[in-house]
Amino acid sequence: MFNWRILLFPFAFIYGCIVAFRNFLFNSGFLNSYLIPSKSIVVGNLSVGGTGKSPHVLYILDLISNNSPQAIISRGYGRKTKGLIEVDEKSLSDQVGDEPLMFKKRLKENVTVVVAEERKIGVDFVLAKNPKSIILLDDAFQHRHVKAGFSVLLTDLSNPYYNSFMLPAGDLREWSSGKNRADCVVVTKCPDQLSDIAKLKIKSKLKWKNENVFFSKMIYGDIVPFGEKTIDFKNVLLVTGIANPKPLHEMLNQKYKVELIYFPDHHNYTKGDIDKILRKFDIFASDEKAIITTEKDYVRLEPLLAEMDKLDYPWFYQAISVKIDEEEKFKTLINTYVDTI
Repeated sequence: MFNWRILLFPFAFIYGCIVAFRNFLFNSGFLNSYLIPSKSIVVGNLSVGGTGKSPHVLYILDLISNNSPQAIISRGYGRKTKGLIEVDEKSLSDQVGDEPLMFKKRLKENVTVVVAEERKIGVDFVLAKNPKSIILLDDAFQHRHVKAGFSVLLTDLSNPYYNSFMLPAGDLREWSSGKNRADCVVVTKCPDQLSDIAKLKIKSKLKWKNENVFFSKMIYGDIVPFGEKTIDFKNVLLVTGIANPKPLHEMLNQKYKVELIYFPDHHNYTKGDIDKILRKFDIFASDEKAIITTEKDYVRLEPLLAEMDKLDYPWFYQAISVKIDEEEKFKTLINTYVDTI
């Protein structure tokens, strides 16, 4: 099949030149980066689309042994507001974005969550509250006006940066040479059994500068009810508004008969969308059925559901986390940075 994106190669080259020149200005000091004065970790990627940043942010927070207060700063993609907002559990996704709200609902009072387009404003806010805060910057690898002390670069095994090209012909936000700004690379969404030989081949293609390459896999936990508590079901209506629902779809297909309703990534659901989902649910299977969505979609869908919709329909969200191979080595790498004075 002909890939029409090849026709966009000239535009991708022009865009790539602009990005390369911008990086040159930062690398040479013509444009300044604000070095965060506290311990800080950025989690990002070179490409557009889902590489699993959110569960990796949560994973890293869980590994940090330091007792200092922790904070997450995000742009708040998809929100309809501007400026700095501190997220609380009663915030709405269109005010703060779905991922920051998911972070806050998961972490509650243990971690400060802030959204700000200008990350420095977010950093200043967090450090004004507590100068010793350990800050995680979610999806800020290309936000070079702020420089974190440690960088974790993610790349999806199904679409690694070495197989892609610049936007719009490919999926890269910047040339793959941008990887050299990172302190480690994590290849995400790996299968349960990835051989050592396969890992060596991937590492050679990454062309990474040191031994700090890790492989992570998705861990699917419990499905959490937020509607009618159906116990047994065989048919699932899967509702997603994420970049790549394929891994979740495939996992659920191993247990149930699954039908997918797909919305774009970070989709702002409407009451009309809810009606569409419920109409589909009413007819897609006769009985023994449930609606399953992601945790990120849950924070956008749940506020739109009428109480009767929750009482009458079996809504669940799928809890997802990650597991990194060589966890002790990765944990030591993170905590060596965090604990160094």
